[in-house]
Amino acid sequence: MAVIDTPRVQLAAGTHGRIGQIFASLVARYNEWNDLRMTRNALSKLSDRELEDIGLCRGDIDFIAEKN
Repeated sequence: MAVIDTPRVQLAAGTHGRIGQIFASLVARYNEWNDLRMTRNALSKLSDRELEDIGLCRGDIDFIAEKN
């Protein structure tokens, strides 16, 4: 299985002040949610045999995704 790591650019310009902090926080929460979703989807696509090869079972998927 290939792993693609896409770096996230931190919002530097325009993040001064309260509104900028709120926006940056919302973007960070969305990015975290999306990463968890992508992890869950990738693990769910694996067969039971592939999951067993990496030491997981289907019941571990939500636990692993939430731990990251």
